[in-house]
Amino acid sequence: MAILKTILILVLIYYLLKILARWFGPKLFSYAAKRAEKHFQETFSSFPGQEFGQEDYVRNKNNQQRKAPKKASDDIGEYIDFEEIE
Repeated sequence: MAILKTILILVLIYYLLKILARWFGPKLFSYAAKRAEKHFQETFSSFPGQEFGQEDYVRNKNNQQRKAPKKASDDIGEYIDFEEIE
């Protein structure tokens, strides 16, 4: 009877942890992401000439999208036609 009671308690704890993780998990992850972002901003803001604001990000992102995709060059190599030998 004690084994059944132990198994029941473990199953209840498992489901309780799943419910708590579903409720509080997103809040914990967003908190950790904000802390990490703040830490990186503080760390990388100390480099001179590295100011990179939102406008620069958008400008650089738009410039990258406007660039034409590279075409495959014709001088990659020669084509070899293999024949099956019987």
